[in-house]
Amino acid sequence: MYGVLPDGRTVEAWTLTGRRGLVLEVITLGGIVTRLYAPRRDGRLDDVVLGFSNLESYVAGHPYFGAITGRVAGRISDAAFTLDGRTYQLARNEPPNHLHGGLVGFDKRLWDASPVSRGDNAPSLRLTYCSPDGEEGYPGNLNVAATYTVTDDNVFLIETEATSDRTTPLCLTHHSYFNLAGEGSGTIENHVLTIPANEFVPVDEELIATGRLQSIDRSDNDFREPRRLGDVIPLLFQQHGAIYALPNRGAKQMVQAARLEEFESGRVLTVSTTERYLQLYTGSRLDGAHAGKSGKAYSPFTGVCLECQGYPDASNAELRTDILLHPGQAQRHATAYAFSANQAGSS
Repeated sequence: MYGVLPDGRTVEAWTLTGRRGLVLEVITLGGIVTRLYAPRRDGRLDDVVLGFSNLESYVAGHPYFGAITGRVAGRISDAAFTLDGRTYQLARNEPPNHLHGGLVGFDKRLWDASPVSRGDNAPSLRLTYCSPDGEEGYPGNLNVAATYTVTDDNVFLIETEATSDRTTPLCLTHHSYFNLAGEGSGTIENHVLTIPANEFVPVDEELIATGRLQSIDRSDNDFREPRRLGDVIPLLFQQHGAIYALPNRGAKQMVQAARLEEFESGRVLTVSTTERYLQLYTGSRLDGAHAGKSGKAYSPFTGVCLECQGYPDASNAELRTDILLHPGQAQRHATAYAFSANQAGSS
């Protein structure tokens, strides 16, 4: 048991330990990954995600540390969308817009957990949640599952599956803040990032996706070649990050979405997904208000998010088609966070 919610419900904690060192700790509140231990080049394990050591801190509010976000991850303009001639009004939890599923999104819901038996015997946990029709303003009774697995190759694999009895937008993502030098070690400015995307989605002043794709050429958002984050962050719009259209998007197979490297530890994180987009978030809005597991405050840029998802703005009828879930269909996606370690002097 991890703790008890104010309404008396119990929050469980589970640990998945891989054979090659990767250790994942998760709680049933929001499917939150509270700790993720990955080996560095000398074999030492460090926790590489931001978060807290107790339930009270998560309940008090936080910037989605390690959580499942939905029904729609990202921002919906004017907190409303129209579907089949009907307008659905959502919570304006980032006025005037709707962010990450609303006031009580999936990150704040209590999920049911059960172990999964796999043929390869990798430790695996299935989290399920039933979201009723009208929850946070969304249509349809939605059944959603997220399965977390730690493989023998030090991969944290997330597989999602969902069905609904009415057409509804659904755009899930995983919202861990990564720091490959270790949680509490400082900023991610010395991390080197590569994103193999030729296009991105510009946003407006409120960080709402504009509904058009723009070439990455001659853009400050170009990560096709490895770039040190500390050199690029000052050039980014609001120092926030961008939404990248991934190559071969729409294909069912996994495609590489990002590669993140921290040279002192030697850790490398390679992200692959079946999703169509990657949201890079630099942690620019962390403001020191939250002290993490190390006891150190999380200031700007102390963690970076690599969120694999669909097109985020459900109000955009032309581009939201890939996130619409219809009755009789199932939405399935997979995202893999693969950890490795380079030897000194290699890359």
